Amino acid sequence: MKIGIIGAGSWGTALAQMLGEKGHNVLIWARRPEVVSSINCDHVNPRYFSDVELSHNIVATVAHEDCLRNSAAVAIVTPSNLLRGTARALAQCEGQEYVPVIICSKGIEAKSSCLPAEIFEQEMGHPERIAVLSGPNHAEEIIRGQHAATVVACRNAENAKALQDLFAAPTFRTYASNDVVGVEVCAAAKNVMAIAIGLSYGMGLGDNTAALLMTRGLAEMSRLANALGGQAMTCMGLAGMGDLIATCTSRHSRNRRFGELIARGGTLEQFVEETHMVVEGALAAQTILPLAEKNGVEMPIAQVVHDVLWESRDPHEAAQTLASRPLTEEFYGL
Repeated sequence: MKIGIIGAGSWGTALAQMLGEKGHNVLIWARRPEVVSSINCDHVNPRYFSDVELSHNIVATVAHEDCLRNSAAVAIVTPSNLLRGTARALAQCEGQEYVPVIICSKGIEAKSSCLPAEIFEQEMGHPERIAVLSGPNHAEEIIRGQHAATVVACRNAENAKALQDLFAAPTFRTYASNDVVGVEVCAAAKNVMAIAIGLSYGMGLGDNTAALLMTRGLAEMSRLANALGGQAMTCMGLAGMGDLIATCTSRHSRNRRFGELIARGGTLEQFVEETHMVVEGALAAQTILPLAEKNGVEMPIAQVVHDVLWESRDPHEAAQTLASRPLTEEFYGL
């Protein structure tokens, strides 16, 4: 089948490679003409995984409509702050209303506090064909064929099953869900928690602290998912606990590495310049708190990460404030 992919970053490239090796015809959209030329002529993405020869089933384009035309699905793999613009561009393409959309981006829109699926439903309509894909899926491992699993969530059970089958591969196991909200809350929040883990290790704290932050971070994610109408149990699965573990512990995790850099006096600008990657957790630390406050959900770890990144708060002082919070029950707010 033909599958379109919007976004030629690390995750978009890895997803294209996996699908191309499975035998699908993949058309990947890239913003830079030089990236399109390199993929089409040399079968290499010059900005990401330039040491990997891409499947000859992958073709690149600068036109959104090419990715939609006659496609079994289109995957969205752009930074979260570009999602509404991407949705509007796709909405202008002829025949878009018939193409299933699977969102692989993670985050929350700043002004509206909308989750990605909400953005695409607003801009493109036909919400029954909007799905999300999320899990412990480091692109660095996926592109090299290492085993992984993910969740495909869609409110329409038939579409969820079809997309589950479409994106499954010998080394990429897919699980179906109807909890779009829960999966998207986990996808956004776990990046914030990974920065908290990075901050703690960068400050010289140990594994006990990391375990504390991961489990209490999971509680924060569960409270928010539950308040928004999602299922708290989703947070115990691949999109929640699975992705949280991978993002907080992996050497591939840009969010954890970024947190360590900040704890040692580095900056967001420095990290982006060195890696050419968006730090989704830094953006989510700004956008998740208004959503939580609007729904009466307490997220103290997310608040600390926000204050350190965006209010220049000293990490050591922030950690002390977090540790001195009043004692409470373990599973409150659910």
